[in-house]
Amino acid sequence: MSHTPPTELSCPAVATSRGGPALSRIVAGMWRMNEWRMTPQQRLGFIEQCLAMGVSSFDHADIYGGYGVEALFGEALALQPSLRARMQLVSKCGIKLVTPARPAHTLQHYDTSASHIIASAEHSLRQLRTDHLDLLLIHRPDPLMDFDEIAGAFERLRADGKVKHFGVSNFSRHQFECLHRRIALATNQVECSPLHVAPMFDETFDGLQDLGVAPMIWSALAGGRLFSRDDADGERVRAAIQQVADELGRPFGSVVYAWIMQLPSRPLPLTGSGRIEAVAEAVQATQFSLGREQWFAILRAARGHEVA
Repeated sequence: MSHTPPTELSCPAVATSRGGPALSRIVAGMWRMNEWRMTPQQRLGFIEQCLAMGVSSFDHADIYGGYGVEALFGEALALQPSLRARMQLVSKCGIKLVTPARPAHTLQHYDTSASHIIASAEHSLRQLRTDHLDLLLIHRPDPLMDFDEIAGAFERLRADGKVKHFGVSNFSRHQFECLHRRIALATNQVECSPLHVAPMFDETFDGLQDLGVAPMIWSALAGGRLFSRDDADGERVRAAIQQVADELGRPFGSVVYAWIMQLPSRPLPLTGSGRIEAVAEAVQATQFSLGREQWFAILRAARGHEVA
């Protein structure tokens, strides 16, 4: 159940790229909406509370909830269709799951063919009860992906008015640039947290910053590992974050989001919770920054050693 967030919070919007979509700096991730045990009216209430804080972007994927989350969101949106004009809907495609909802799938695999991309986007539109997506991402790089074919599918979806902008998720710098040369990409959604700092050092963020493209960030709180007492790495990093939180007088979660957003590539973190208070903590992170030594104290804990 969601409760009332602080009314003074206002999440800013940022353009993810030149000519790209303007998304809220904090994006509401819908991955686990099917686990939130909300009625359609409660789901609508959560959406309305996000919008009231300026969190206007909602992240989906065709496969979330065993291909069920988009329909849950669409069911809630149908109770107040006028809200669509105030939000940006993001979805992803390219993974085929083995699940009761897809009995024809006998093996989990990737499909980035033009026909699947287009069919998946059209299915997302029906599930979300909308006539367009603001942003469509290829969910994961596919060894069989043909960059020209993907670009062609994107161009067709845009020409038909079904998708406004395009991007990718979990792509390497080189993979991103290969597709970006063929069609302008608005983002690369990747994993990053104090327990997963690889994109800071494998050129993912450097390449995006060079192109003026802001990444979206999934699992900013490390899937809960930062809160687990049974994780030695999590324990060390948690202590460093808590020290900064105490120094700044800010919530623990807010410090994590602020630490990520301080990167010059302008990351847009996703939340993952159905608790509006958790979304509010993320939005609070847009209101402050860490001192440089505080930032590096968390990085030191994350890597387990000083910088050279």
